[in-house]
Amino acid sequence: MSDQQQPPQHQQKQPGDEHAMRPEPEYIRDSYRGAEKLLDKVAIITGGDSGIGRAIAVHYAREGADSVIVHLKEVNC
Repeated sequence: MSDQQQPPQHQQKQPGDEHAMRPEPEYIRDSYRGAEKLLDKVAIITGGDSGIGRAIAVHYAREGADSVIVHLKEVNC
């Protein structure tokens, strides 16, 4: 993904199905290089399966943290 502007986005309901999003969510740029700021640290991340939680989990890992991701499977009612 580049630094160009993204088109307007809209979803009919929440939470969104990320696999169907266009453009696809960008969690981390390929060019991002971690600086080992979290080396030898442990992170517990809730909601790390999508959205902001997923972006945090990916960035923590890139920075060297050992991570545990807690996920609650949502059921459509």
